Amino acid sequence: MVDLESVTPEAPGRVRPQVLSQWWRRVTFVHWPVDPAAAERLLPPGLKPDVVDGVTYVGLVALRMERVRPSGLPAVPYVSDFAETNVRLYSVDDRGRRAVVFLSMDAERLVAVAVGRALGMPYRWSRMRIEPAGKTVSYLCQAGRTGRPSRLTVEIGDPIADQTSHERFVTARWGMHNGGRYLPMEHPTWPLHRARLVTFDDILIAKAGLPNVANGPPASVLYSPGVHARFGPRDAG
Repeated sequence: MVDLESVTPEAPGRVRPQVLSQWWRRVTFVHWPVDPAAAERLLPPGLKPDVVDGVTYVGLVALRMERVRPSGLPAVPYVSDFAETNVRLYSVDDRGRRAVVFLSMDAERLVAVAVGRALGMPYRWSRMRIEPAGKTVSYLCQAGRTGRPSRLTVEIGDPIADQTSHERFVTARWGMHNGGRYLPMEHPTWPLHRARLVTFDDILIAKAGLPNVANGPPASVLYSPGVHARFGPRDAG
């Protein structure tokens, strides 16, 4: 069993070389507690759920991706900006590297979906929309052209000056486990706001393999205006 602190609040260092740059904007995080045994069944071999206080979490994260590009190259208008919604778990490997595992990734750009799938990530094309209005932000995600969409609206509250251990646990992540490989990342500490669910109708978490989890109240609802993130090469560090 890897001996870990309950959270990793600060990035372990700058990734070198940097291979991918992107902005994450208008980000809403909604999290529910999950039995670690249920989460472990959905993780790739060699990974364990990252656990704090006896539970792990599943996150529904809706955001706008902007200026997605290989480092050193310019962003391509339209192609580099798109809405995305993902379902993710929290993982740790046998080297103690803590990260996220994406169970599903919906995006509105076919190019992004094609590139992501070529890299082994669970992308699929979906019809998506993000609508800010005053203190609220609404997100829509509909896989394909028909069927029931997932809808989420949050009301943005006050900034969080002192983040709790839970808030750091679900946001302070410095890597991604993808198909048994590790991708390091760096980004500033998330500027977080408390948020409140105004409307919520989701099918993505159940489709990802965790039915009934999102039927109850979430453990937390958080909002961030965004951060700039950079990725390093797979298995670096």
